Amino acid sequence: MRMTLAALVSLGALAAACATVAYQPASEPTNLGFAARTPSLPVQAEDPYFTTAATAVDARATARGLSPAKNVILFVGDGMGISTITAARIYAGQSLGIDGESYQLAMDTLPWAGLSRTYSHNFQVSDSAATATAMTTGVKTRSGVLGVTSEAMLGNCATLPGNETLSLFEMAARAGLSTGVVTTTRITHATPAATFASIPHRDWESDANMRGAASDTCRDIARQLIETPVNFDIALGGGRSKFLPAGTPDPEYPDQTGERADGRDLTREWTEKSPNHRYIFDSAGFNKIDFNSDLRVLGLFEPSHMQFELDRENDPAGEPSLADMTRAAITRLSRNEDGFILMVEGGRIDHAHHGGNAIRALEDTLAFDAAIAAAMEMTSGEDTLIIVTADHSHTLTIAGYPQRGNPILGLTVSGLGGEGGSTGLDGLPYTTLSYANGPGACRRVQDGPDGIPSLDCARQDLTSIDTTAPNFQQPALVPMGSETHAGEDVAILARGPGAALISGVLEQNEIFHVMGRALGLVKAPQADE
Repeated sequence: MRMTLAALVSLGALAAACATVAYQPASEPTNLGFAARTPSLPVQAEDPYFTTAATAVDARATARGLSPAKNVILFVGDGMGISTITAARIYAGQSLGIDGESYQLAMDTLPWAGLSRTYSHNFQVSDSAATATAMTTGVKTRSGVLGVTSEAMLGNCATLPGNETLSLFEMAARAGLSTGVVTTTRITHATPAATFASIPHRDWESDANMRGAASDTCRDIARQLIETPVNFDIALGGGRSKFLPAGTPDPEYPDQTGERADGRDLTREWTEKSPNHRYIFDSAGFNKIDFNSDLRVLGLFEPSHMQFELDRENDPAGEPSLADMTRAAITRLSRNEDGFILMVEGGRIDHAHHGGNAIRALEDTLAFDAAIAAAMEMTSGEDTLIIVTADHSHTLTIAGYPQRGNPILGLTVSGLGGEGGSTGLDGLPYTTLSYANGPGACRRVQDGPDGIPSLDCARQDLTSIDTTAPNFQQPALVPMGSETHAGEDVAILARGPGAALISGVLEQNEIFHVMGRALGLVKAPQADE
């Protein structure tokens, strides 16, 4: 069993990260240490989802008190269900040669916890676009759309006008706070895009994806990032191809090109905004930037998504880790005495789960936890609200009766005999981790001289198989090309001013109201009566 060096970063910072600030009922401090803010209501304030969530959060604030936060950091582990957190915790401890079941991740030390209901307006099991919109705008919306209310229809630009929302990031920018977004996915992917984009289809990441629907009123996501009023101080992730013109060679992979149909080089447009705007695409460029400066940095480290943590060291031009990018972002944003808001997404946890590949999902979860540890070390629980959550879960299960210390990626070895023991009724062993559906249900085999593959979906004898190998796919029940999301509640963990509002079972869009109220940017419901 292995764990990457980057994932171990959290261990060195854990002692500092474990220091927490005890909850105190709110009292109005005489010196906030930052400029007073004038709360307002965004354009979506009359949406029923918005008003219901605002009322629920206000009731908790009234009962428990609410101290003001200078800064907010929202960590989103994409697809990081509770079973993923548990498995990653065990994996981390076992990789260090110590007890995994009792091991503590950095996120485990956050003192406030609740559960988030992740359904969307029209789906019982949601996608990342609707869930991210809930957290960044305060409304639940249709699956597949970004930054719009549920009145907008998927793929229909005519329904966009009048149904756009205002994200908390744009509200923060208008109030003079610094803003940042960090992700391991394409920066135009659903979760990071929810901080700045309003569009009726999450897949419209460049104009080439819009099949003729692009216009000045229905703009692709990459274009919106360059033109957004959020005016990011720092934005780091992947997705270069969405910003480069079709036919333009990629700077790292000459055999790949950009894909924009409008001929615009959005990376150049970023650097032309001002002398302080910089664009970087590799580790060398990242290492040259002085983040303790007023530079505004756009970093796009891959044509598509960044590498999985397990594969990052093999990247030709090198990539910063999620923890590295988080440190850079906090360093840059902390220069603003009026505060900041930052989203950090561990986006490839989700992709590994879709591939039925637990080891990459766990490695990326630990890299995500290292970023959380870095943020806890660099900020104070006195003035910075940190929220760690997921947008949705996956179908990963931890099952059987494995003995204490059984390798989490291994075959179940149980002290029980018969049913519930180390083998199924068919006499074959099984792994502790498995999926309810996904590509691990079947294996492709050759059938006939024409070479057309067929599927063997019989349960495989794993006795001599290395289930810890990087490309091993955990067994699944229902055969599918891509494992799906799951619909159970996900964890919300928090520290800092406003964290006391995170407890019990919350609607996912209440997270927006907790952050907005703590920052003093969103009015309480009664303030507008």
